[in-house]
Amino acid sequence: MIVARNLTRRFGDTLAVESLSLEIGKGEVFGLLGPNGAGKTTTVRMLTALIAPNAGEAWVAGHQVGKEDMAIRRAVGLLTESPGFYDNLSAAFNLRLYAELYDVPQPERQAEKYLRLLGLWARRKDPVATFSKGMKQKLAIARALLHEPQVVFLDEPTAGLDPEAARLVRDFIAGLRAEGRTLVLCSHNLDEVERLCDRMAVLKTRLLVVDTPTNLRRAFFGRRVVFHLTGEASRWLEALQGLDFVRESQAIADKLVLALDDPDAQNPRVVRRLVEAGAEIRFVGELRPSLEDVYLRLVRRTEENEA
Repeated sequence: MIVARNLTRRFGDTLAVESLSLEIGKGEVFGLLGPNGAGKTTTVRMLTALIAPNAGEAWVAGHQVGKEDMAIRRAVGLLTESPGFYDNLSAAFNLRLYAELYDVPQPERQAEKYLRLLGLWARRKDPVATFSKGMKQKLAIARALLHEPQVVFLDEPTAGLDPEAARLVRDFIAGLRAEGRTLVLCSHNLDEVERLCDRMAVLKTRLLVVDTPTNLRRAFFGRRVVFHLTGEASRWLEALQGLDFVRESQAIADKLVLALDDPDAQNPRVVRRLVEAGAEIRFVGELRPSLEDVYLRLVRRTEENEA
């Protein structure tokens, strides 16, 4: 659905995006992450045919960037970080106006559909100027979807929303994926990315990594299993000697934290060794580093390499 090959964009002497190559499949929810100034917004602007790349090529929904830009703009929906509206006009009028610009059949009915879906129908006649930031964000999401685009780019979709509204938007995004739409999600909310995204990419001018959140956690931290014991755990470290599959071991109070390659196969052997040594095991669980831990380690490692 989206293919980019060596996309590059400069602004004067500043290199914003360098040789970006990636593929995003139909129906995939894809996270685009990176620190401020990493090139995320520039990438989205190139893929939505709002600005032209200086080098490279890309296709979105079967249309080539730079050659079929009008077709791309009709095929995509875009939620920008700072959406603008005609503030003195009603929410319903705003949506109807944009629906007409996209030649949407029955624009009033389409506007009603999304106002209801996003919980704004009761305020449809009110000027947008009277809306809270969260309500404007939901209205912007509705506007991005009016023409039923095949590909949707969402920049910080839950920014400014209270927990209940943010959950509504996340459920809404999950529904769009169920419909087979392709979604590109730019967000600093890493918990949200982990909940919603099939894969994610981290940018810092150039592409640092692309993979699933689960694979990235394992690549950067491995799999760590916590054995909760009765009493001080350090006295059982010696019992683990000889188990060559234990890559790292650490005792923290009444817990043994072990780095294992294949916990499903190796946990029983660890349990057997500890029990034979006299340890009492209360329960066993896997330590799950957050996506934030992965992201910070990746970005810091990149900065250290650059330095």
